[in-house]
Amino acid sequence: MRIADRELAYERYGSGQPLVLVHAFPFDGRMWRGIAQALGASHRVILPDMRGFGESALGSGDPSIADMADDIAALLDHLSMARATVGGLSMGGYVALAFAARHPSRLERLILADTRATADSEQAHAGRAGALALVEKEGVPALVERQLAVLLSPSASEALRQEVRELGQQSPAGVCAAIRALRDRPDRQAELSAIACPTLVIAGKEDKLSPPADMAALARAIPNARLTEIAGAGHLSNLENPAEFIAAIANFM
Repeated sequence: MRIADRELAYERYGSGQPLVLVHAFPFDGRMWRGIAQALGASHRVILPDMRGFGESALGSGDPSIADMADDIAALLDHLSMARATVGGLSMGGYVALAFAARHPSRLERLILADTRATADSEQAHAGRAGALALVEKEGVPALVERQLAVLLSPSASEALRQEVRELGQQSPAGVCAAIRALRDRPDRQAELSAIACPTLVIAGKEDKLSPPADMAALARAIPNARLTEIAGAGHLSNLENPAEFIAAIANFM
């Protein structure tokens, strides 16, 4: 679909209740394909590529997380969907939270996986600066390689590590723009109590970036939320234990 001066790419699977899944950084909608194929029998699953990732153009200027949320609203308009369940993992969770704040009337349900509502700490800001420097000097593959240790659990197979490397083959411009968006996103903790729709919070039991204790606190702050922990999974819990991840969403929907 076209939005202003750029194109936004998406994949569509199945039919039934609409479910939009927003990818993590620094990947694209392909990370959800297995989930979409499994849920497509009873749901209309939409996998967008955020600006500068996958087949989506970056466009002019740096997008914010809020801009990405507005892109989801525009995508729903394009697909003639008044409401949908919107979910995201990590960066996708930030986008989903922004969507909940900016477009609450269009939200049927909310899914927040391995993410957080807090803004970056000073230490995280320094990490973003280091990530920008690494991409500019050595490229995106070097950043993905450095992140593997925190994206996956120690027991992750080499085949899965290679899959993550392939998913991380993204444009340097898109990745750097997203790093700045992640760095500058606002704290949304004060907005959690206003989320009125049913919410599913998913936590990889071995997630080092969004530990289960933090995800449990996130679930407690949202009035109508339930928490599900995914065994044997780190930050990319949908890839490490897809069977449990699929079951959690299917039961929730």
